[in-house]
Amino acid sequence: MKVMMISANVTLSPYPIYPLGMSMVAAALTKAGHTVHQVDFLHQDTSLEAIGREVEAFRPDLVGISVRNIDNVNLMNSRYYIDNVKNMVDAIKSVTDARIVLGGAGFSLIPDQILEETGADFGVIGEGETLMVELAGNAAQGVYPQERLLGPAVHMSGEMIGPALYDEQLTEFYLQSGNIASIQTKRGCGHHCIYCSYPLLEGSHLRKRDPAEVVDDIELLRDKHKTRFIFFVDSVFNDDQGAYLEVVDEMLARDVSIPWTGFIKPGGLTDEIVERMKKTGFAAAEVGSDAACDAMLHRMGKSFSFGDIVECNDLMARHGIATSHFFMFGGPGETEETVREGIANILSLTKCVVFIFMGIRLLPNTPLAKIAIREGVIKSERDMLQPVYYISPGLDKTWLKQTLTTAFAGVRHCLFPPDSMDSSLQVLHKLGYTGPMWDLLLQGDRPRKRAKHVAK
Repeated sequence: MKVMMISANVTLSPYPIYPLGMSMVAAALTKAGHTVHQVDFLHQDTSLEAIGREVEAFRPDLVGISVRNIDNVNLMNSRYYIDNVKNMVDAIKSVTDARIVLGGAGFSLIPDQILEETGADFGVIGEGETLMVELAGNAAQGVYPQERLLGPAVHMSGEMIGPALYDEQLTEFYLQSGNIASIQTKRGCGHHCIYCSYPLLEGSHLRKRDPAEVVDDIELLRDKHKTRFIFFVDSVFNDDQGAYLEVVDEMLARDVSIPWTGFIKPGGLTDEIVERMKKTGFAAAEVGSDAACDAMLHRMGKSFSFGDIVECNDLMARHGIATSHFFMFGGPGETEETVREGIANILSLTKCVVFIFMGIRLLPNTPLAKIAIREGVIKSERDMLQPVYYISPGLDKTWLKQTLTTAFAGVRHCLFPPDSMDSSLQVLHKLGYTGPMWDLLLQGDRPRKRAKHVAK
């Protein structure tokens, strides 16, 4: 069966991310004997006409659309993406009778409403490697489900999670937009952050891939695709069970080193561990700090203190790791006092870049959604498809915005709104500078050298 897979993502902030989920489903479909063609909306310059031409040329029997994000989770500059998906569905239907299937992380969060709003034929909830293969196999026999929503499927074991099928053209496109390629080493998150969707999407139990297969992926990207920077997309790279160290040790055993970044949780790291990670290319850290004082960290379900954040930041600085932090203001119980304390704490951090968000995007089935209903912020969990943000009802929104704006105005390494430097970073990526480049915003630092792209 001919299956076209399309990534509908248009998010560029803070840098474009390779559509890894789509490519992992494409790999599973290919392994099952189907002919797969991968298409990316950003690669097609977000042109619906170009998508239509791709469909006409390939003539698919089935079309899958990967919905990575519902919106950009930025209250200060909100952008809603489901209209793009609806327009894409309409454009595809104008040139083919092939059934259209939605999936992806964003879709799986609010599947019934997104399916209804876009007019697609089917939707798969959760891990698409099994559900999409089953759907395509049945469709090849002319059999389609009676129900429009399929899943969620039983979570795959770590051994079942295979490599992505890295498309040559798409990989080249994303490398030219920052030279960053994505790899997943595990799924599942055992943490209890009250706003987070990772446990909903991936489950609370860790499912780790074979470290040897992970490093095989790294070597493929480095040697075949000339990748110069790796992004480990795990919800938390330095997991409490130590699975990340198995990947690090496999890289060391095979003498594999390439600059890389990932999501880092404060706590659990030591100088010795960071030195081991550095030998494999550890170059930048995205720290999920999220709240800026102990009271708010506790209310957000975090297992660490602000002191742990400072310790993690200092550890990274000692080893020359370009570090970024992400903080959100307005969580449950936030007051003017905790805001001021949080601002002072953030300004005390040195040798890092800080992205500051106002409000927290509400998502169904999270503890924060239940708090929001109880406090009257929203009426029900069906109110969350269009972007809606939680800000503690006792906190004046105008005061919060003005206070954050004033506090961080002119502070070079503190970005509020969080996307205020996106255009500059994107220009540098287009010029060939590699990686996330948090160090660009650090006084006295210079961006990494441009990568030389070799024509293929």
